[in-house]
Amino acid sequence: EPSFRSRSYSSGRSSVGSLCQVSRPPRRSGYACFHSPAFLVAARFVAACSVCAQTKSGNSPPAGRLRPLPIPSRPWSHIALDFITGLPSSSGKTVILTVVDRFSKAAHFIPLAKLPSAKETAQIIIENVFRIHGLPSDVVSGRGPQFTSQFWREFCRLIGASVSLSSGFHPQSNGQAERANQTIGRILRSLSFRNPASWSEQLPCWAEYAHNSLPSSATGLSPFQSSLGYQPPLFSSQLAESCVPSAQAFVQRCERTWKRVRSALCRYRAQTVRAANKRRTKSPRYCRGQRVWLSTQNLPLKTASRKLTPRFIGPFRISQIINPVAVRLLLPRYLPRVHPVFHVSCVKPVLHAP
Repeated sequence: EPSFRSRSYSSGRSSVGSLCQVSRPPRRSGYACFHSPAFLVAARFVAACSVCAQTKSGNSPPAGRLRPLPIPSRPWSHIALDFITGLPSSSGKTVILTVVDRFSKAAHFIPLAKLPSAKETAQIIIENVFRIHGLPSDVVSGRGPQFTSQFWREFCRLIGASVSLSSGFHPQSNGQAERANQTIGRILRSLSFRNPASWSEQLPCWAEYAHNSLPSSATGLSPFQSSLGYQPPLFSSQLAESCVPSAQAFVQRCERTWKRVRSALCRYRAQTVRAANKRRTKSPRYCRGQRVWLSTQNLPLKTASRKLTPRFIGPFRISQIINPVAVRLLLPRYLPRVHPVFHVSCVKPVLHAP
């Protein structure tokens, strides 16, 4: 009976210190025992235990299939932004603003004295990117205060660009800028490891040129070739290799190169999706108002021991479904500095006992 079943499960759980576990039946018991109604009911009851849901670590692959960003059709129409901080002072500079073209993989690395405000970021982008490449149609960035402010949203709206913010604690959303940060960090270490204070002198010229000259694994071409249609020569002896006979031939070469790059990006995206989804599981279908547990892996919680902190907290209600792999939660007041949008790999649904 249900009442007897509940008393039995409750007494059994309390007797082992609220540690629930359902073991597989012995092999000799056969298929029928493993799929018996009693065993399935016990498994659902244990899965609904709130103590276990908060304290046990999951061993399954992360939830949420890969949902790649749309592929641009021309250079510098879709850009990604990110900051590199924690650098030693070099000529008064301590921060690098990374700007990546998601089509050609070309990048600009702009040294700054400090983290700028939203207004200062907009001015820097105008002076160093927009005046050279024109206005973009989409800007991907993290959720720093520069990019979540009302000024930045209004600025992007006025120039006709959409704002694409990454979900909380999921830097893969802005993976191209993160990858460019790794590349420029490796180049700067090679150029200035003997004198770390000289990194700002190496960055604008040699480091950026080296990054934009290297072939991309996605396109098979260097960022220079993908955006300009040819590889700019480093020395005058190489000038003859890059001469273009006429303006019309130059335009045709660019169009052929852009078509080739877009086809390569489509193939690379398909390969990336297949490879990534092998290590991921399909996320549950969430709905507005549903309660979920939130992972504490990246939350700034003040606890006596991080080792003994619950793996999940909550439950919290979903206030909005952003897309199939991102949800917005109604967070309590003790998490004021945490953005409420999370990737589905950071949450799990609340289960109910039968």
